Amino acid sequence: MIKLEPCRKEHLGKMKSLYLRAFPAEERTPWFLLKRRARQGRAEALEATDGGEFAGLAYVVLLDDMVYLFFLAVEEGRRGRGTGGQILSALRERFPGKRIFLAREQLDKSAGNYPERESRHRFYLSNGFEDWGIQIKEGAVTYDVMGIGKKITPPEYRALITGWAGKLPGLFLRACVVE
Repeated sequence: MIKLEPCRKEHLGKMKSLYLRAFPAEERTPWFLLKRRARQGRAEALEATDGGEFAGLAYVVLLDDMVYLFFLAVEEGRRGRGTGGQILSALRERFPGKRIFLAREQLDKSAGNYPERESRHRFYLSNGFEDWGIQIKEGAVTYDVMGIGKKITPPEYRALITGWAGKLPGLFLRACVVE
């Protein structure tokens, strides 16, 4: 049974290692910034454990009734065994009644990893997420948004990102919702 809680020091190294392995460099936020924002209470760096053993991570940015699943990763040896779905279930239990959403790669058939993108899309659909028909543009990359609950609006997203990044960095962070 997966347990989801704030990352403990004993699993911090495993969390960082998984984060660096699971996400391409161009999609990663600097690790020091993720840690700092979690320490400041602007986000939660959550470890997923199974019987005390590190199984994965979820990094969420929070504001009001919004929970932005910034990063989700499962240890390689546990993939395809229901761990990711259990983490999402634990996330819904941790944030009952809140809108949980994520940005995922677009389903671009010309992308070299199209089968992986399609698989991730099916995974989120099978775990209660819906396509919201909106995109998040972060710099030069556009992602499709999936979520549970009522769609977020562009001003809500901007407030969430500015709350996470801070006012000054938020001015330079080129991130927005496109409807």
